[in-house]
Amino acid sequence: MRMGVLDVGSNTVHLLVVDARLGGPPIPAASHKNELRLAEHLTADGSLSTEGADKLVEAVTSCRELAEDTGCAEVLAFVTSALREASNCDEVLARVLAETGQELEILSGGDEARMTFLAVRRWYGWSAGTLAVLDIGGGSLELSAGREEAPEVALSVPVGAGRVHRTYADAKGRLDVPKVRKAIRAQLGEVIGDVLRCGPFEKVVATSKTFRSLGRIAGSAPSSAGPYVPRTLKRAAVAEWIPKLAEMVPADRAQLPGVSVGRAPQLLAGAIVAESAMEMVGVDKVDLCPWALREGLLLDRLDRL
Repeated sequence: MRMGVLDVGSNTVHLLVVDARLGGPPIPAASHKNELRLAEHLTADGSLSTEGADKLVEAVTSCRELAEDTGCAEVLAFVTSALREASNCDEVLARVLAETGQELEILSGGDEARMTFLAVRRWYGWSAGTLAVLDIGGGSLELSAGREEAPEVALSVPVGAGRVHRTYADAKGRLDVPKVRKAIRAQLGEVIGDVLRCGPFEKVVATSKTFRSLGRIAGSAPSSAGPYVPRTLKRAAVAEWIPKLAEMVPADRAQLPGVSVGRAPQLLAGAIVAESAMEMVGVDKVDLCPWALREGLLLDRLDRL
């Protein structure tokens, strides 16, 4: 059956259309992204602005049209940190439903971590042993670990690349790297013990656009090489790139391979989060998995059919 998964994240609204069947992997059929950057439309009182809600309705409408045009039998639609933390979240979701006919499910940080872990486990299989999974989003970092398909630990820490950039960047968009690194590690330090108790890990895996972009600029294969090419990212490479990224303006970062214009401003923040997470987990490198949250939701849905 043809299914869609609509991901309303802090940075993008992304519809992935796949051909799915029980016992087989979801095969991508179409994809549509809109760099909405919802987190930038949050007002001082924590609500999503009228302009942000207008843009969300427009984006969801276009995704619904694509889903219908491509023959989707079902669309799994969800929102993550930016919208679920908005003080007017319920009102915005009600408006989206009324104007587009699309219901958006609020996905908790823990659910994000669990679904991402499921996708990673299915990608690597049982031979991967005990897994630890790191997933950097725009608003949060998800951490999960375990030996089974369901992780023993599934946590969400509010140190996403976009959030860190907005919180600590000065008026010119620059970051005080030592200050940011210290703040991130203090937050990770509150939960990392729960993750480490699931170890030792036979494989540590990273997902998300931030990790893929860092891998690409550090020399991993481009997406055009296909999903089955092994890709890794070394912590030393991230540490080497952090001072380089700090010297660049966003326009220069956007010229790097695998870095979009919309994500270029927050790439340095994402690199600091990535380096900190890898070091606190105690790993020198991570494997980069092409499957993440969207695939995990699709697999979970197929399991329940």
